[in-house]
Amino acid sequence: QEQPIESGGGLVQTGSSLTLSCAVSGRTDKTYMIGWFRQAPGKEREFLAALRRNGVTTHWRDSVKGRFSISRDDATGTVSLQMRDLTPEDTAVYYCVAHDEWVINWSTWDAYKFWGQGIQVTVSS
Repeated sequence: QEQPIESGGGLVQTGSSLTLSCAVSGRTDKTYMIGWFRQAPGKEREFLAALRRNGVTTHWRDSVKGRFSISRDDATGTVSLQMRDLTPEDTAVYYCVAHDEWVINWSTWDAYKFWGQGIQVTVSS
């Protein structure tokens, strides 16, 4: 069973940068796709980004593209979400998701097979 585990969250100030990491335990060689979602208080959960196992093919939510970036450490399989110019609107619980197959509906939460517990990111004004 693959289990995404998020790390790197915390409290930062407006304009700061923060990197979240997602380590997938279990059979990481089978992890084909890793994605990131977030849910702000009182709002629906939203897709942010997804990365295929090749470490190159990415999918993005338009509103964060260019401000967030995603990368994969080939040695460990850890996927990082680099976020910059953070604002209070980025305050949310961030979730890492994974699948061992190609996900067609990569922006859909239920399309993934494994989900992390989530990690809090709070941006103060």
